[in-house]
Amino acid sequence: MKTINLTVNGKVVSGAAVEPRTQLADFLRDSLDLTGTHLGCEHGVCGACTLMIDGVPARSCITLAVACDGADVTTIEGMDDDDVMRALRAAFSREHALQCGYCTPGMLASARDVVLRMPDASEQDIRYAMSGNLCRCTGYVGIVRAVQAVIEERRAAGFTVCVNARTALGPVGSGHAAPMAGGGSPAAVNGATTRVSVAAPKASAPPKASAPAPATATPTAAPATRTASDSSKPMTTLNQTFTVDFPRDEVWAFFGRLGDVTTCLPGASLLAPPTETHVEPKLRIKVGPIVADFEGAADVERDPAQYVGMIFGSARDTKSSSATRGEIRYSLVEEKDGKATRVDVQVGFALTGSLAQFSRSSIVKDIAKRMTDAFAENLRARLSHGGSNSDGSAPAPQAAELNAGALVFSVLWERISGFFGKLFRRS
Repeated sequence: MKTINLTVNGKVVSGAAVEPRTQLADFLRDSLDLTGTHLGCEHGVCGACTLMIDGVPARSCITLAVACDGADVTTIEGMDDDDVMRALRAAFSREHALQCGYCTPGMLASARDVVLRMPDASEQDIRYAMSGNLCRCTGYVGIVRAVQAVIEERRAAGFTVCVNARTALGPVGSGHAAPMAGGGSPAAVNGATTRVSVAAPKASAPPKASAPAPATATPTAAPATRTASDSSKPMTTLNQTFTVDFPRDEVWAFFGRLGDVTTCLPGASLLAPPTETHVEPKLRIKVGPIVADFEGAADVERDPAQYVGMIFGSARDTKSSSATRGEIRYSLVEEKDGKATRVDVQVGFALTGSLAQFSRSSIVKDIAKRMTDAFAENLRARLSHGGSNSDGSAPAPQAAELNAGALVFSVLWERISGFFGKLFRRS
C-alpha cells in the first residue's frame, strides 16, 4: 500500500492508502464516491473519464492514483460553480448535445479546456480538439455547436486571451513526482484533512508445507497462500457477516462440501462433480435484458486449526466478453457458548466486459448484503436437512438465475422510500 495526499475538488484528502496499481478513476469512484467520473474503454481512448489534474485535462482511467500525490484534482462534481462550465451545460442542453449522457462528464471537461485555451477556435479546430472524446449517440453536431456558441459568447463579452496554455511537457501531474518508500508516507499536506483508506486484497505467497497460518486478531483473516489470478485490475472488496444457530464444527464440515456450498449461492449450479479442493461452478446472472452464464473453476485452501479458508478462481461468460476473477476468505467464530457460529466473509472481485460497470456503484454493497442474506438462509436450510440429498448429491440450486436487476431495483426503492420517510418526518 502507498499513502498519498492530494486535493480533490478543493478539499484536502490526506493519508489515503492505495495500492500502487489503483487507477485514479477507481480511487475517486470507489473511495470518495465521486461517480461523476465515468469509465468506458479503460484504455484512455474514449475520454469518458476525463477530468482536470492541476488544471489540465487527463484520462483518469490510465492515471495511477499514486502518481497524483500532491496534485490538485477536479472532477465534474467540482465544476458546479464554474462560470465556463455553467455556460457549457446550458449550451449542451440548448443544442441537444447529449442523449444517453454517459460521455458527457468527460466531454464537458474537455470542452471547458477548449473554451479557455482556444478563444479563437473555428469549427474545424473544435472538432480536432474534441476528437479524443467519443460519443456513440449524437453524431457530434450538437456538441460542436455548443462549444462554438460558448466561445462566441465569451468573445463577445471580451474574453479573448488564451487561458491555461500548455507550458510544460510530460504526463499531467508529473511535476509533483518524488521518490516514495514502500508503504511510507510523503510529506503531509497542510490544512483540513479527510482520511480515506482503500482496502484491496493483497498478493500472497506461494504455499508452504511447514507450519499452518498463524492466528490473527481480525476474524476475517484467512490463509492467503496463493493469488486468485495474475491480473493488474484491482478488486472491489466487500465484508459481510452472518450467524447460524449450528455448532462451529458442523458448519466447518459443511463448508468442506464444495458442492453444497456452491449451490447455496443464488443462481449457482455445478458443471462437474467437485473434489475436496476444486469445484467448477456455473452462475447465471440477469441484469435487465442482459443474461450472462459464467462458467469457471475455483480452488479451496482451508486451515482447520484456525477455522479459516479461502476460495479463489475465475469465470467467463459463455456469450460475451464479460469475465470475473475473485477470492472469498471466510472465518468461523463460535458464539452462544458454542451453540451458534458467526461467519465472517471477505469477498474480493473484479469484473471486465459489459457487466464491469455493475461492480463500480456503491449500491453493490447493498446488493452484496442481500446476496449474503440469501446464502445464509440457504445455508441454514441445508444444515437443518443434513446438507445433501439422500443420495449424497448436492440439492438443486435455489434460483435458476441471479436477477441482479431486481436486486438493484429493490435497493433503489428502499433508499427512495427511506429518503421520503425522513423528509415527511421532518415536516
